[in-house]
Amino acid sequence: MFDEATTAIITGATGNIVAYMLNGRVDALRAWASKVFRTGAEDSHSAPLRALEEDNAALALGTATESDVRARWSVLLASLLAAHPELRAEVGALATAPVPASVVNLGSQHNYGSGPFIAGHNFGSINSAPERGIQ
Repeated sequence: MFDEATTAIITGATGNIVAYMLNGRVDALRAWASKVFRTGAEDSHSAPLRALEEDNAALALGTATESDVRARWSVLLASLLAAHPELRAEVGALATAPVPASVVNLGSQHNYGSGPFIAGHNFGSINSAPERGIQ
């Protein structure tokens, strides 16, 4: 079994993996997994990448819980570190990395009148009162 520090690294990394997925940052995870899981046979390269795609889709569809994904990645990372303890620093970097928030605003913008429009609903010109209320 692992020491407390390695267990904490695995726990932190799996939490960040889920956070990256939930924030739409799977591309960053894919790049990280490609780098970290590059050792061993070809199957060991592609299995984690498939797991990322499957887990990301399962979280998005609600067919897997965050706990399910963390459990799967705990096993994957524990197996990786058991076989390649030299990768502990790279896994540790993910465990301590701040997860950048990803905000996506979807919607439409309705602009009436003249003047600059910078996000949101703007009605009328810069120098006049609104011509219409927000609907």
